[in-house]
Amino acid sequence: MTDYLASLSSFAATERVAALQQLSGQTAFPAERDWVNMHIHTFFSYNGEGWSPSRVAYEMKKLGIYAAAVCDFDVLQALDEYLAASDLLRLRAAVGFESRVFFREYATQEINSPGEPGVFYFMGMGFVRQPPTGSNAAAVFADMLKQSHARNRAVIDRVNRKLGSWQLDYDRDVLPLTPDKNATERHIIAAFNQKALDHFGSATAAAAFWAALFNADQQELALKIQDRNAFNEYLRGKLIKRGGIGYEQPTDKTFPALDSVIAMIKECRAIPMSAWLDGSSAGESKPEEQLACLAAKGVAAVNIIPDRNWNFKDPAVKAEKVAALKRYVEAAQALNMPINVGTEGNKPGQRLVDDFASEALKPFHQTFLEGAQIIVGHTRLLRYADFSYIDPDTQGLFACQACRNRLFAAVGALPAPDAATRNKLTAMGASKAFAYLQDSAKAGQWR
Repeated sequence: MTDYLASLSSFAATERVAALQQLSGQTAFPAERDWVNMHIHTFFSYNGEGWSPSRVAYEMKKLGIYAAAVCDFDVLQALDEYLAASDLLRLRAAVGFESRVFFREYATQEINSPGEPGVFYFMGMGFVRQPPTGSNAAAVFADMLKQSHARNRAVIDRVNRKLGSWQLDYDRDVLPLTPDKNATERHIIAAFNQKALDHFGSATAAAAFWAALFNADQQELALKIQDRNAFNEYLRGKLIKRGGIGYEQPTDKTFPALDSVIAMIKECRAIPMSAWLDGSSAGESKPEEQLACLAAKGVAAVNIIPDRNWNFKDPAVKAEKVAALKRYVEAAQALNMPINVGTEGNKPGQRLVDDFASEALKPFHQTFLEGAQIIVGHTRLLRYADFSYIDPDTQGLFACQACRNRLFAAVGALPAPDAATRNKLTAMGASKAFAYLQDSAKAGQWR
């Protein structure tokens, strides 16, 4: 008997398509609720559960999620599959990417990458197609992936020098863990863990090796290594994160320049999107100033991972984080920037959706819902009507930025269209599709 759920995350695309066709027809999906997850990594970068774009769409639909977006590191490899899967399942959807860039104006301050001044996690959201071959945007994406491979090989080389009797090979041991050769730190760590187990022949012997290398307690590591996920996190800290034996402090040349990545996103007519950590760094201590600087560069939206901004046992820490979150949300709202939120999904055990019923998130729920609606609305308008949230001509059509947000949110709030409606939109052509989307948005239903 075919395990269609497992096949949803097969590395073979044809198997994923067939599995989704089967599951979509035999699954009773729950009623929709107004919770969103607009930041989920797939296995095209790293997903903590090994989920493909199709599996992400399916699991979000099973949860009754209102809207969901995928976001992979440095690539758009999930784009076509995720939009197709979401169409089939009738799920509001969007696609983006995340990368680390160098933020020149904050070169001396930590921002959202702890211990790394100037390094800035940054996003582009609302892509509807791959950049054309030969375009500047395609070249920037290719360069981001090339730089990622170079960083990966370099960190493996630095760790390998400390290992002695065994070595990790990037091409042989790491890249096969990925469906399309986009490896992340977590792939590297999983490979180091498995390679040690294979080389030493047992978990006990591998733990003894790591204990000697890190000058750690052998019995403690012998227990820790029994939990693969927990031990992977331990190895990540000891091998490649700041303070680890393979870590190297980044410079302004380690990652692409923020301005060049913004230009690439705008060329694709997607939305340049800032990313917020938790307000604890110098670079995030004055969000109003940071967002004003970013807005001047063309950044039009922001991303927040809510769970790390409120979910703490210590009441004092929780209160401090929520206060910083409130300040950031208000700073974004003052600039009419849509707020994109999600759980990441790039670590085992993370939430599948934020707890919007929590007392900490209740005040922000409507704002976060509207942010998702705007991103989905942009995706629909660009996909069918050649109309982008960030185009200068688009902005000139509205009396105010809030007016623009209202239209895009209304388009995004429409139910996910059925196949007949999608076909009608495609056949209409851009101008008629825009009028149809606008009329439907005003009516609150497909006309």
